Amino acid sequence: MNVRPEKIETTDEDTDLAAASEVEAGIRDFVRNDVAYLRRPGPSMVGGTDAPVDPNAEATVNSVNSLIQRVAGTSLAEIENLISELESLRDLLHDEGQRVQREISGYAQLSHAAMKSTRMIADNVAQWKRAAHGLRNG
Repeated sequence: MNVRPEKIETTDEDTDLAAASEVEAGIRDFVRNDVAYLRRPGPSMVGGTDAPVDPNAEATVNSVNSLIQRVAGTSLAEIENLISELESLRDLLHDEGQRVQREISGYAQLSHAAMKSTRMIADNVAQWKRAAHGLRNG
C-alpha cells in the first residue's frame, strides 16, 4: 500500500476543520436555543430586585462553561506542547551556536599558526636567496 504524506496531512487538516466547524455549529445552536433567553431583560432585571437564580439557567451556564473548557483544553494542550518543542529547539540552537563558535575559534587559531609558519618559511627562503646571491657575487 503506497500512501503519500500530502494525503495524510490533508486528511488531518480536513478532520480538524470538520471538528472545529462541528463544535462552532454546536455552540451556535446551543446559544440560539438554550441561552438566548438570558439576553432578554426579565422581570427581575427591570424591577431591580434580586430574584433567585433559575436552576435551568445555572445548568445552561455550567453546560456552556464545560463545552468551552473542553474546546479550549485541547487548544491549550497543543499550545503547551508547541511551547515545549520551541524551548527544546531554542536550547538545541543555542548549543549548536556555541559549538560553531568553538569551531570557528579553532580554525582562526589554526589559520593564524599557518600564516605565522608561512611567514617564517618565506623569511628563511629570502635569507637563503641573499646568502646564495652573496656567494655568487663575492
